[in-house]
Amino acid sequence: MNFSETFKLSGLLCKFSPNGKYLASCVQYRLVVRDVRSLQVLQLFTCVDRIQHVEWSADSSFILCAMYRRGLVQVWSLEQPEWHCRIDEGSAGLVASCWSPDGRHILNTTEFHLRITVWSLCTKSVSYIKYPKACQQGIAFTQDGRHMAVAERRDCKDYVSIFVCGDWQLLRHFDTDTQDLAGLAWAPNGCVLAAWDSCLEYKILLYSLDGRLLGSFCAYEWSLGIKSVAWSPSSQFLAIGSYDGKVRILNHVTWKMLTEFEHPATINNPKIVVYKEAEKSPRLLLGTRPFPPSRGAVTSVESKYEIASVPISLQTLKPAADRANPKIGVGLLAFSADNYFLATRNDNMPHAVWVWDVQKLRLLAVLEQLAPVRTFQWDPQRPRLAVCTGGPRVYLWSPAGCVSVQVPGEADIQVLALTWHRSGDSLALLSKDHFCLCFLEPQCVGTIGQLGKAT
Repeated sequence: MNFSETFKLSGLLCKFSPNGKYLASCVQYRLVVRDVRSLQVLQLFTCVDRIQHVEWSADSSFILCAMYRRGLVQVWSLEQPEWHCRIDEGSAGLVASCWSPDGRHILNTTEFHLRITVWSLCTKSVSYIKYPKACQQGIAFTQDGRHMAVAERRDCKDYVSIFVCGDWQLLRHFDTDTQDLAGLAWAPNGCVLAAWDSCLEYKILLYSLDGRLLGSFCAYEWSLGIKSVAWSPSSQFLAIGSYDGKVRILNHVTWKMLTEFEHPATINNPKIVVYKEAEKSPRLLLGTRPFPPSRGAVTSVESKYEIASVPISLQTLKPAADRANPKIGVGLLAFSADNYFLATRNDNMPHAVWVWDVQKLRLLAVLEQLAPVRTFQWDPQRPRLAVCTGGPRVYLWSPAGCVSVQVPGEADIQVLALTWHRSGDSLALLSKDHFCLCFLEPQCVGTIGQLGKAT
């Protein structure tokens, strides 16, 4: 495992291009585009203000920089660096901006969600979508890029409009049986749309492409409901994270609950492997080829995980009942790319990452960290999970075992976020002011198993 040198960063804005060739990072009002292999600067673009959002087009030809405070979007081209585009929403303001799947249209959401403006880079035409609902996941595209679903609010009632992305024609418009629609998510196969209510009412609805209601699910009433939703890559399962600390798995045939996963405070089953992070003195990791070569050897930790003996009690937080957004319930969940595993985090046990075997529908492993888990993300190619806790380490889990690695470098990188390269061979580690790349070799999965079980 090798690390690059550190580079400056602002706002955790660092993204790989979809084709995997480039890496874009933002430093205040500057956009830096690097070659992924050599990390040499290919282009340096200067925006009119501090960049607050950055996004690649699907074909990696263009990159969008949004400056919400100014109501501006600037678009840059890698193939023609002298070309640029500037979109000014004027007095309407700007709260969100994103690419359409074809990479030639930009969707801007104005302040107070008055409308969504669709700008065409090819024809310079403008079209509008009225009444978009102010919710966190109000726009959803199918994976093949053919359709877009938009949550709407009209006359105190929730609606969903489905558009054809090719010509932006309205395909279907229907109302939803929700009190306060909170989000939309397409199944990866693009055949089913999930729509769920706010946390005040437990309800999730499944619609077909033509607006037919396929099924609905409600686990309980008169309590905080759905907190997170995730589709499996095969579209066979829908995982629902709830405020009661359980994950419920729905099947794609009847849309009934297949099973539910609990997050107990005490692990008693000896078949469950509990990796407990423990502080140990670092040593020099020999035989490692650093990047670049002039940096010398990498200082790291061979293993900070110990396999705990059951029963073991996990750290639990008591949420403040008198405050908004209590830290309870399953706030993070994600399926592995091969559909075999599901990772979850129960927010009132923030130090633990739970890994579930989807095939056998059982708990496989628990990672208990010294610090609260900020985020985790699966390798897009292999069953390998990367975890960060806001400290100077990155944690990797695979079915073979678990390892913790110190991030080297003169800059004190506190890893707040991470993102995988599409190949799974490298990982961008982001801190408040810096970022670096972590390069993993293909045999690293086997190495993880040896390191994780060394203690």
